[in-house]
Amino acid sequence: MRFGLDVAQQRMPWDELVRRAQLAEELGFDGVWGFDHFQPMYGEGPGETFEGMTTLAALAGLTTRIRFGLLVTGVTYRHPSVFAAQALTIDHASHGRLELSLGAAWFDKEHHELGIPFPSTRARFELLEDTLEIVTRLFTGDIVSYDGHIVSLRDARLRPKPVQQPHPPIWIGGSGPRRTLPLVAKYADVWHAFGTPNSLREAYERVDQLAIGTGRDPSDILRAGSLSIDDIDTARKHAAKWQDAGYGYLVCGWPAAGAEQVEQFAREVMTDLTG
Repeated sequence: MRFGLDVAQQRMPWDELVRRAQLAEELGFDGVWGFDHFQPMYGEGPGETFEGMTTLAALAGLTTRIRFGLLVTGVTYRHPSVFAAQALTIDHASHGRLELSLGAAWFDKEHHELGIPFPSTRARFELLEDTLEIVTRLFTGDIVSYDGHIVSLRDARLRPKPVQQPHPPIWIGGSGPRRTLPLVAKYADVWHAFGTPNSLREAYERVDQLAIGTGRDPSDILRAGSLSIDDIDTARKHAAKWQDAGYGYLVCGWPAAGAEQVEQFAREVMTDLTG
């Protein structure tokens, strides 16, 4: 089992965000995770929120071992080619530590307030598919042309190629059976979903079926969930259930009790399940 730590990059100064990321590295977490939003997701009123991709680029120079990503990047916020170029830059700046996550975006309020177009659900998933195709083709191809649902390329290329070959691990978040899971089966190296092993059992099995249908080995798709560590004993039990259900990565939420709770979890639970 691998563990990541969600540093909850909202309502805190930059130095606190860095402190949390460096703590995660010191404690042996596999990854540090943020989100891809421009305003706080929780609490009342405005507050500090640092942009996701530039945060990852900065953390690349402030850490040495730990991997990092966003759960998840919304495809409505950046043109797919720009997103691919940003990812390449971060992959090189970190010497190959980027986890590349993608989702269809959902926070309509944020889009409307900041003047970012918020297309229909169908259009956002078409854009997600275009982005997955464009990113993987630009990472792995020489000269790329692509006729997409919304975005198309003509004789496009990006250099340098990724440090991680053929590309950084692609995460897709969500459990929708009609739109999301077919994309998981076709493109994802990692599938992340919120829920419990029981509530996600049907989706888990559906990913297996769809992967086989596309000619992939289902075991090539790492399964990831999320874990509260607010109570250490409960976290230990839940982590074991996730592991027994076939999941290999858990993103731990930043606990209300703060850094000491994170340290206790790493010492008493994480070492047992990763050793």
